[in-house]
Amino acid sequence: MIGCSIGRNFRVSVAGGSYQEGLASVIQGVPPGMMITEQEIYGDLLMRKPGADELSSPRKEPDLPIIYTGVNAADTIEGAGNAFLTNGTPMTILIPNLDRHFIHIKQYQDTNRTPRPGHASYASFMKYGPCDDAIGAGIFSGRYTSTIVASGYVAKRVLAKLGVRVFAYVKELAGVECPDVQHEKAFKSSEDYKRMRRDHDPFYQQIYVKGRIRNDMRFLEKLAIFAEIEKEIDSIRDTQKPMKADEIRRKYGVHHMLNCPDVSAAEEMVKACTKISAGGDSVGGLVEVVALGAPAGLGEPVFDKLDAELGRMLGIGAVKGVEVGAGFKVKEMTGSQSNDQMHSEKGKVIFDSNNAGGITGGLATGQDIVVRLAVKGTPTIAKPQHTIDKYTLENKDLAAITRRDPTIVARLWPVAENLAAIILLDHMVAHLGYQALRSKVEKGEGR
Repeated sequence: MIGCSIGRNFRVSVAGGSYQEGLASVIQGVPPGMMITEQEIYGDLLMRKPGADELSSPRKEPDLPIIYTGVNAADTIEGAGNAFLTNGTPMTILIPNLDRHFIHIKQYQDTNRTPRPGHASYASFMKYGPCDDAIGAGIFSGRYTSTIVASGYVAKRVLAKLGVRVFAYVKELAGVECPDVQHEKAFKSSEDYKRMRRDHDPFYQQIYVKGRIRNDMRFLEKLAIFAEIEKEIDSIRDTQKPMKADEIRRKYGVHHMLNCPDVSAAEEMVKACTKISAGGDSVGGLVEVVALGAPAGLGEPVFDKLDAELGRMLGIGAVKGVEVGAGFKVKEMTGSQSNDQMHSEKGKVIFDSNNAGGITGGLATGQDIVVRLAVKGTPTIAKPQHTIDKYTLENKDLAAITRRDPTIVARLWPVAENLAAIILLDHMVAHLGYQALRSKVEKGEGR
């Protein structure tokens, strides 16, 4: 199988499936000397994991990561103080599947002859044949996005050192749209939402805050703990603090279920989604991704344009459209309306608008980069649908019996955020290298 890698300078390769032993990310290009912990990575993973509220699938997968390679196991010399820091070699992050019981596998076995409309199940069967990993949709399951979140967190850590912040949030759900929010405010809201989720997540508190998994433990020691956790998933989940909407709004200033910077809009989104889900259907929406601090000139021309590269977020399952800036609305604008005019103030270039989404000619302008993803409703629904028997081609009727998400949008924003970070860091490495080369040539160094 090809197609499971992205990037040239910061390169990520992923593997695994929904009901295999687990999933893995291999990351090349991580600079040495960084302290990146499993607790931090899990802090992002818990944003996309299922079973947190009524907007997500009831699957109870905790998404606990293990850093397998890429960090020092001890000080390189006595007293060096570089134990557990990244060492510049490829970083491997494993995410074992812990909630994969036979009752759920049997549900897929009972329905795998009849491909689910809207899923990859028919096309993947035609590509890979009878050995296609159809249990839980394999690598075509949304489960694989945990690998993107894990590796993208690492990318965000590096970008932060370079002054670039990447975040995402739910812009629209079930036809309810979040009004425009100033980006710094939206960033703070997203950070507050993440803090709230960490504070209320029982695995974050029980496994990491209480030190059940630590950096100084060997891989096999961690696996022994994971074997215990697999038997304790329900009991750990039962320790979760109640998500009281009013209390969370007062303490954190966010909605208790949805990462949307306008709490009132978030509440209307949830109501609209719940109403449709109660009828057995699912809903889609928009996720907005913003990058703050990207330097002017970031990106490459022609085929590797930065906006084209960000368009690779179409690779996220359920994403059916990507737009940058004004996006498809430009068709309704004249040139004078869509152009982002500029002027100078105190030696700085100021743009009057940002219809280009911070990118022109494939290069960043220095403005905020703004990208939106159109996300379709969850294909697995509790409504009868027409399908076929993929072995006999007989016409069949199908009603979903597997665990499902009423919407994917509420869990997709961290995937978009972290994949955008991977793409931007890949370009940042090239940009910084090119500018360093340019500087040396202009100064005549090396002659």
